[in-house]
Amino acid sequence: MAQTSIRIGTRESQLAVWQATLVKDLLKQNGISSELVYIKSEGDIDLVTPLYDLGVQGIFTKTLDAALLNNRIDIAVHSMKDVPTKLALGIKQASVLKRASYKDILVYKNKSDLHRLGFEKGAWGVVDEKMQDLNSPFTIATSSIRRMAQWLHRYPHHKIENLRGNVNTRMRKVEESSWNGAIFAGAGLERIDLRPENSVDLDWMLPAPSQGAIMVVCREDDQISFNACQSFNDNATAICTKIEKDFLRVLMGGCSTPISALAELTDGKIVFRGNLCSVNGEHKIDVIKEVPISECENLGTIAANELLQNTKATQILAEIRNAKN
Repeated sequence: MAQTSIRIGTRESQLAVWQATLVKDLLKQNGISSELVYIKSEGDIDLVTPLYDLGVQGIFTKTLDAALLNNRIDIAVHSMKDVPTKLALGIKQASVLKRASYKDILVYKNKSDLHRLGFEKGAWGVVDEKMQDLNSPFTIATSSIRRMAQWLHRYPHHKIENLRGNVNTRMRKVEESSWNGAIFAGAGLERIDLRPENSVDLDWMLPAPSQGAIMVVCREDDQISFNACQSFNDNATAICTKIEKDFLRVLMGGCSTPISALAELTDGKIVFRGNLCSVNGEHKIDVIKEVPISECENLGTIAANELLQNTKATQILAEIRNAKN
């Protein structure tokens, strides 16, 4: 029986279409035809409410999930950091593409601001205590509570503004605003050639779990689509992102929790770093683990449980839960 064309579900943003087209090209390399099917998501429609106020996990994935389960599409392509830690019933992971940059970046307005932030010779240095006494504090834009918390932990005197929309919209808002800068995922801007020269990597900021990775999902009973996508599954990325997602899951994480995680494979070992911040940035609890890859199966869960032994961590999580109720 001849292989029919695979219907690839994607959101309509430039970045989402770029990612879906990449999957389309990978399928083509394996002799499999496919077509893009555009689906508008609830997260794209609401560009005002901060993500952590929408109260829905998988805000950018649930519409595609519904289209998948309703057989309107065969596979869906997601930025993996947007995918909930537990997939919708009837849907399974078909592939994880090789990770691009996991880093957050700062798009800044004036180069002189970098010195005031402690940036010298291409690396983020220790913040000078005098910087806490600036008469005109910085204003940084982001809708990510994780980025906000880590930034305020490092720069407690700064002001944070909400920034929503697709990457093109956010870049335009930064240009038109009086803000000193805004934080973006480096991979998102780099994939569509939007990363400006006036930007720097935030090497000190831990990313969202699975940031920089792309996930493809299909229906659980669709073995044809699953097999087609397995050909470009990157095992190292799949292992590392699973560890990060497990860490997030145990800590009840989602868009509304300031939880960061990064697992990296180096010389046969997995090095894991994770942290939990209070929303206002006052407290940050870190955990670091290193194990041989043969022993990494439950590393994310182990790291999360270790962090939960810290009284301050459990207090922060309790405060976040109470704020939601």
